[in-house]
Amino acid sequence: MANLTTQIHRLKLQNPVMTASGTFGYGEEFADFVDLNRLGAIIVKGTTSTEREGNPYPRMAETASGMLNSVGLQNKGIDYFIHDIWPRLKKYKIPFIVNVSGSTIEEYVETAEKLNSIEELPAIELNISCPNVKEGGMAFGTSCTAAAKVTKSVRDIYHKTLIVKLSPNVTDITEIARAVEGAGADAVSLINTLLGMAIDANSRKPLLSTITGGLSGPAIKPIALRMVWQVFQAIKIPIIGIGGIMNATDAIEFLLAGASAIEVGTANFIDPTITSKIIDGINDYCERNHFTSVKDLVGALIIPEQTVDMNIS
Repeated sequence: MANLTTQIHRLKLQNPVMTASGTFGYGEEFADFVDLNRLGAIIVKGTTSTEREGNPYPRMAETASGMLNSVGLQNKGIDYFIHDIWPRLKKYKIPFIVNVSGSTIEEYVETAEKLNSIEELPAIELNISCPNVKEGGMAFGTSCTAAAKVTKSVRDIYHKTLIVKLSPNVTDITEIARAVEGAGADAVSLINTLLGMAIDANSRKPLLSTITGGLSGPAIKPIALRMVWQVFQAIKIPIIGIGGIMNATDAIEFLLAGASAIEVGTANFIDPTITSKIIDGINDYCERNHFTSVKDLVGALIIPEQTVDMNIS
């Protein structure tokens, strides 16, 4: 069997397969379908400083090769997670990572500070795609200055592994990646969902109550792969690849593009056992291609000798 162990800063994983926030609940919901202790890590649903009800229904819509969602970070807040959810998750042997969200820097800091005090929680994933209400609703992740500011503010009070989740809804994602790296991020995860919409032609109404929502699933994979590859050339910290990973081959492509680990999202809704299948598939690929360690796949994309223009539009 190949060595599938992976390291993201100080975070040690038994394999590179993680679950994407918002698609796997708190992990418990999938315990009847998959052995959670086999996974590299579980990233729990987005957590905020206070309880949020989320957006009105309808807030999910199926599209060609993808899914739109505008759930709106529905959760019961960080205190509920710490006192009611975390005690039930401690029995598992794998790392749990909390996806931290907020509408102001103060909210991010408050949530991260509380999580910093829980010794067994080794990392957080900072979701900077949230709207900054003090700046008119612009997402933190679409501005280098805002992305760096929220990252540094959390870095100043959070002393474990800090992963920053990047938004693809930008002109140049490498600029954002460099900004958060410079502000103290230990790793980046990308991509978050792409902004999209769907319309019911018969009723002439949008399918989501919020009109627009986040597009995920196979439709976004080529964009996600391209962005992971570009960011791999631009920064030195580890990358976690996300976006349309439906099987082991998809996961391997992200590793070849430069990701050290991957997150599985929409595929969990289609096949709740898919994470185990992807772990087995990565191992099979390594054995067939004589890779003794999965780390040897990271960034192992073979580029033709001719000059490659990364700025082709």
